[in-house]
Formats: sequence, structure tokens, C-alpha cells
Amino acid sequence: MARYLLRRLAFLLVSLALASVVLFVLLRMLPGDPANALTSVGAGPEQIAAARHSIGSDRPLPEQFTHWIGQLATGDLGTSFVSSLPVGPEVSSRLDVTVPLTLAAFVLAVLIAVPAGFVAAWKRRTWYGALLSGVSQLGIAVPVFWLGMILIAVFSLNAGWLPAGGFPQEGWAAPTEAVRSLALPVITIALVMGASLTRYVRSATLDVLNSDYLRTARALGSSFGWAMWRHGLRNASVPVISILGIELASTLLGAVVVESVFALPGLGSMLATGIAQHDYPVIQGVLFVSTLAVLLIGFAADLVQRIVDPRLRNRLSGGPR
Repeated sequence: MARYLLRRLAFLLVSLALASVVLFVLLRMLPGDPANALTSVGAGPEQIAAARHSIGSDRPLPEQFTHWIGQLATGDLGTSFVSSLPVGPEVSSRLDVTVPLTLAAFVLAVLIAVPAGFVAAWKRRTWYGALLSGVSQLGIAVPVFWLGMILIAVFSLNAGWLPAGGFPQEGWAAPTEAVRSLALPVITIALVMGASLTRYVRSATLDVLNSDYLRTARALGSSFGWAMWRHGLRNASVPVISILGIELASTLLGAVVVESVFALPGLGSMLATGIAQHDYPVIQGVLFVSTLAVLLIGFAADLVQRIVDPRLRNRLSGGPR
């Protein structure tokens, strides 16, 4: 296991380094000049050249990349071209919105998907089992922004129960208002994610229900509940864990859509503003932090899989399969 952890950490570092190179190169290939955001309309060549010099975009690309990597090595995400403020503290403040939003939606989606997927598989020949499968399939096809607007219309504009968007200026110092502000975005993400997860849980449960080891346990006198708890739960959870990691990572990356719909000051809105202004340090900082989070989530999901499934541990140690 120690060797495995070292290999995975090395792979994570290499992946992060490659992602940094790709991110830097792709940003420089985008059309537009970041100096335009610092100059007024109709600025002359001298003003534009001065703006480029002030932000360092006139330097050779290898020099710019070396400077950026040197900053990352010290934990510095750079300074915004537009606001001249450090990107790191701004990213940290935006994470106060994005991380609770993502985690709360993830937990709620799991609480919805696990029982729904299990019942959809176990009672697949009943009307409510088929109904759960149909609703989950419909939920996958619903665009998250469309669902968000529907929830705003129903629970905010018509019922007036929850705010339609925004986040309190006091942040989490006003916990009640903060929770109310995140309620609809969390429900929006959780319903879409829960529909997708329900399909995977149903599929994994069906594999267990049709397995020989479960039938053998039942033939030896175990009740269905005990056989599922003792033999089925762990086997069904292994493929679901990897899907959970993918869904959590995709939710974090896709927060830009939901945060735009609900006007939340999270990483998504920061990224959208940075792209509109060609603010390279902001874009690089947000995407670098997001990439790091995705890699860490994948690492954690892979590690949990090997803890849950002893067969994977045996492969690592060279033991019997």
C-alpha cells in the first residue's frame, strides 16, 4: 500500500504539471489581448504597449511560464491584471461559497440516489420501481440551468420561500441567510446529480442481485437483508465509489453554470469574469485550483476503492486474486 500511495502521488504531481503546461498554452492561444482590459476604448499603440509591459504579457512565453511556475511553487497564484489584487486570497474567499455548495449538493444527491437506486433495482418489476427508473432517466436529460430557473419561479418568485439568488455580504457570519441563499442551488444540483447516480446505483445493485454469491448465501439460509448487508453492499459499492468521485469532480467544475443562474460569488462567477476580461492570472488560478481538486478527488476515490475491495489490495501486494 505504501508503494501504491507513492506511485499515485507521483502520478498526481506529474498530472498536475502537465495540466499546468496545457492550461498555460491554451490560454495564450485564445483570441484577444489582456491589455485591452487595462486601456480605454481607442487607446493608441503606445498605451497598449505600456499596458502589456505592466502585466508582463510582452515577455517571451517561456519566461512567462517559468515565472508562473515559480509563483505556484511558493503558493502564489499571481496578481490579477485588472484589479491588481492577489488571486490566491480571492480564490479562497470564493471557495467559501463553492465548496459548501458542492459538498451539500453531493451529500443530498447520495441520500437521494442510494435508496432510490436500490429500490429501482430490487422492485424493478413493480410500477414504482419502473417509475423510479423513468424519473431518474428524465432527470439526466434535464439541463441544470433550466431546472434552476424552474425552482426559482416556483419557490422564490411564486411562493416567496427562498431567495432567488445572491449571497449575503457578511458571508457565513450570517449563517441563516447563507444557508437560505444556497438552498435552491443545492437542490438544483442534487436533483440532477441524484438522477445520474440513481442509474449507477441501480445497475450496481442489479449486478449483485444476479450474482452467484448472493444466491448461494440465500440458499444457505441467510435472509435477503442479511445477505445484501454481509455480501452485497461491499461489492455494489466498489463501482459506485468511482462514479461518486467523477460526479463530485464534475459538480465542482460545473458550478459555473449554477452560480451564474443564482448569482453566487463562487469560483464559477470568478472564472466567467476572468474569461470576459482576459485576466490570465485569474483564469489560471481558478483552473489550477479546480484541477488540483479534481485530481485529489480521484486519488481519494481510488484509495477508498482499495480499502473497500480486498481484491484490489491483493493486486497491489501480488497476493491471490
